[in-house]
Amino acid sequence: MPKANLEAYREVARKAGEVWMEHGALSYVECAGDDTPVGELTSFPRAVLAKDDEVVVFSWITYESKAARDEINAKVMADPRLKQDAASMPFDGKRMIYGGFTSIVEM
Repeated sequence: MPKANLEAYREVARKAGEVWMEHGALSYVECAGDDTPVGELTSFPRAVLAKDDEVVVFSWITYESKAARDEINAKVMADPRLKQDAASMPFDGKRMIYGGFTSIVEM
């Protein structure tokens, strides 16, 4: 996303995090890249085709279980507080990468 939009994104993310937590997420984390070099073969910037004036944002949400994740995400997606026109967002949602992961090591 454009570096110039980072503060606007922070506000959107804060609001989204509050909604996710209210619906039962265990944690909600948003991070802006500060050391994401362009790799030879692959890297965070390459994965999203980041331009020089952009920063990669990485986030994750934790849940009690996959079933809880599915239930919480359905509630969040239906929550009117997060309904927003894609054109008014401070980032390009088409370049987002989504996925679900199962923890294999926790310390």
